[in-house]
Amino acid sequence: MSETAPSPAEGVKDFVRDVIREDLASGRVAEVVTRFPPEPNGYLHIGHAKSICLNFGIASEFGGRCHLRFDDTNPTKEEIEYIDAIQEDVRWLGFDWGEHLYFASDNFDKLYGYAVHLIEQDKAYVDDLSPDEIREYRGTLTKPGTESPSRNRTVSENLDLFARMKAGEFADGSHVLRAKIDMASGNMNMRDPVLYRILNATHPRTGDAWHIYPTYDFAHGQSDAIEGITHSVCTLEFEDHRPLYDWLIKNTPVPSTPHQYEFARLNLTYSVLSKRKLMQLVNEGHVEGWDDPRMPTISGYRRRGIPAAALRDFAQRIGVTKSDSTVEVELLNHCVRDHLNKAAERRLAVLKPLKVVIENYPEGQTEEIDAINNPEDETAGKRKVAFSRELYIEQDDFMEDPPKKFFRLGPGREVRFRYAYFITCREAIKDDDGNIIELRCTYDPETRGGNAPDGRKVKGTIHWVSAAHAIDAEINMYDHLFNRPDPGAEVDFLNDINAASKTVLTGCKLEPSLAQTKVGEAVQFERQGYFALDRTSRADHLVYNQTMALRDGWAKIQAKEKSGGK
Repeated sequence: MSETAPSPAEGVKDFVRDVIREDLASGRVAEVVTRFPPEPNGYLHIGHAKSICLNFGIASEFGGRCHLRFDDTNPTKEEIEYIDAIQEDVRWLGFDWGEHLYFASDNFDKLYGYAVHLIEQDKAYVDDLSPDEIREYRGTLTKPGTESPSRNRTVSENLDLFARMKAGEFADGSHVLRAKIDMASGNMNMRDPVLYRILNATHPRTGDAWHIYPTYDFAHGQSDAIEGITHSVCTLEFEDHRPLYDWLIKNTPVPSTPHQYEFARLNLTYSVLSKRKLMQLVNEGHVEGWDDPRMPTISGYRRRGIPAAALRDFAQRIGVTKSDSTVEVELLNHCVRDHLNKAAERRLAVLKPLKVVIENYPEGQTEEIDAINNPEDETAGKRKVAFSRELYIEQDDFMEDPPKKFFRLGPGREVRFRYAYFITCREAIKDDDGNIIELRCTYDPETRGGNAPDGRKVKGTIHWVSAAHAIDAEINMYDHLFNRPDPGAEVDFLNDINAASKTVLTGCKLEPSLAQTKVGEAVQFERQGYFALDRTSRADHLVYNQTMALRDGWAKIQAKEKSGGK
């Protein structure tokens, strides 16, 4: 299921938008064209969501367009599965690239021609050094690099070797094509960077047509130029690559002149946003796949029931800056709760059931009680829920010897059953081991709807489901995947995995209407939190994932800051 992205907020300001406004005003560009260029070697995470919202957002705000382009230049790591998943994620977030779907592999012939042009201009050469030797020859931040013995090959030699590389005559790693720039440059990326390497591997889209593949640095900027990208927005780790980006644009016969701009990537507490580490979590079985609801992937959030609108809101709130920082996960949770509180319908569910028998309620009788679907949305209306003599409540809503501030059920105590009646506990039934297995209660039939005509008040309201009508479900409860806010800061990040990040509850009792919920659609279990039907559910085996608890940690943080930390 996807959502349509709302119209961008008016007056959003950041340095990227400021640049675009200046470029439009000065006439440097007539139309804004951006792109989102993922590598199809894994699933997208929330850091990519920030980039998606930025690139598609600014294109929409300024009346331009945003391209979806796959940087598919490494066939050893890329799969069609990832290409399909990325497109699904972008659509689900609410964005549409229309006819502008591209692949770097679309440009392989042109990129090869640009490389030949560099060789002909004596600005690129075929090198025989091994990868380790290239690193050694490159020097250090304080020591200039050393020129390769291959650097002074003739143009004709380089053209011949490069053509033979393309023809598949050489083994992987035996040759590379390097730009001839400056081995003494203070920027390591300008010390004769590799432009092409030999990979005798089958490509997901081009098959075995190619034996050489361009590097990201070469394919990215040239593809930007081929597509007419005006603002190539990427994360800060590519800032040192910008001189190379500009050098390649200047020295190849590309049809346009794009500019690169860098912004700070997203760091999120209790999360890892490295695709390599996420891949490790999946491949080593620490999680149940890329869409495990504990994963910070877009597909994981979708499976967990987090709405796309909440991710867009989160991306807008954190903004776009050039300074690295770490965002508290509580802010993301706050955005999710804010959206679900307004949109999610309420339902009754008991996760750890304790049976209640109302002794003065007629045996065999059932009545329908009106229940509100969403108090935040009057148009959501009401529904009917069954009330009967035997019910289930939460085990935690009863204490045999309750403390002073426990306002739920206890011996001789009267509470309100949500939407229904005032109930008084008369007796707790125990098994042979002393465990409470059933409560015997009475109800006041004059309090239907939860109000007493004599004006008496009760302090506690608890939820329930009718035993005869309840449906069974399995509930997955989630905590942070990692025990610390900065996984891997002191040891291997795998050592920080929270062994209690998932708890499975069985024998949960739900009101029958929950059998009709759509997969991935979050509802609020009253007093419990938000939950979404999992894709593994069957008609005879319902599985729900916890989306979010009701408690809002971010709101408490903000309140504490406003009060001066008190």
